[in-house]
Amino acid sequence: MAEYYDLLGVSRDADADTLKRAYRRLARQYHPDINKDPGAEDRFKEIGRAYEVLSDPQTRARYDQFGEAGISGAGAPDMGDMGGFADLFETFFSGFGGAAGGGGASRRRGPRQGDDLRLDLSISFNEAVFGQEKEVQIRHLETCDTCKGSGAKSGSGPTTCGTCGGQGQVRRATRTPFGSFTQVAPCPTCEGTGQVIADPCGACGGQGVQQVRKKLRITIPAGVDSGTRLRVAAEGNAGQRGGPAGDLYVYLFVQSHDKLRRDGIHIHSDVAVNYLQAILGDTIEVDTVDGAANLEIPAGTQPGTTLTLTGKGVPKLGNPVARGNHLFNVKVQVPTKLSNHERDLLEQLAGHHSAKDHPHKSGLFGGLFG
Repeated sequence: MAEYYDLLGVSRDADADTLKRAYRRLARQYHPDINKDPGAEDRFKEIGRAYEVLSDPQTRARYDQFGEAGISGAGAPDMGDMGGFADLFETFFSGFGGAAGGGGASRRRGPRQGDDLRLDLSISFNEAVFGQEKEVQIRHLETCDTCKGSGAKSGSGPTTCGTCGGQGQVRRATRTPFGSFTQVAPCPTCEGTGQVIADPCGACGGQGVQQVRKKLRITIPAGVDSGTRLRVAAEGNAGQRGGPAGDLYVYLFVQSHDKLRRDGIHIHSDVAVNYLQAILGDTIEVDTVDGAANLEIPAGTQPGTTLTLTGKGVPKLGNPVARGNHLFNVKVQVPTKLSNHERDLLEQLAGHHSAKDHPHKSGLFGGLFG
């Protein structure tokens, strides 16, 4: 199925009236009683599904955040509303009244906490090391300013649902070979609240919440890594009927560095020196997360040696005073071509070493001392 906004031909910022007009226009165009073209009926069903999702602020917010996966389980029981073992027991057994007497009232009648939201945030290597305050933009549900969350137009209010008499539940008797059972389900008219909005608020369509864009400043602590999750309290979707807002969870993804590699709180990189620096020793300038620093190359440094700058690694998350180290893997560059003068000097150097100092038979040393 195509993206829901594309199906309706509207932008992602479309308000409720724009969605409704687009749906009505397309529904008339593709209604199977009017349009006999092949595929018109399937198109009509897709348009209906898109409008069903986008016209409800809660399901629209989940769709905007997670796509089709966020609403694929919309018909499943709301496990977030089950408060402990006693409620779980009630959920499974109150619906089969019989001798049990039909069970208690639906838990959806009271205030409901809003949904938690997820935001994936990419940050640079250095931002992860030292921390950063970043501005992000989110879309979430907030309590409607016009009706203050009641869903009713000013001067009116909710009324008792006529379908369930305010109970929030409907019962249906079923006869089976094992006896008669009463199945209890949330009222389809009031969705288990026991109340309906006769005169809905024009701003939110009676939902009590509206989807808005909001800018937030997120504090990223020093030492985070890919997969670190930050919780921003009460910045998820607004609750319904006076319930608390959900939380926003920010998942961090750290970009790689072109020269540095991270291993926990330690940083690794390669450093190249020429063979004379390796033999004689030197002090060279190297790149670290703190900027340029001096690294001592001891005389006689061998290829593959690891040299360390203490305290130049990543701060420990939660304790930025404690930092790891920066470890340098030494690579010795050996020239492939020598000038005649360089070769003469090296041969003179080789002349100061006896053949017995070399661990293998050598044409060079053999020629000099043979």
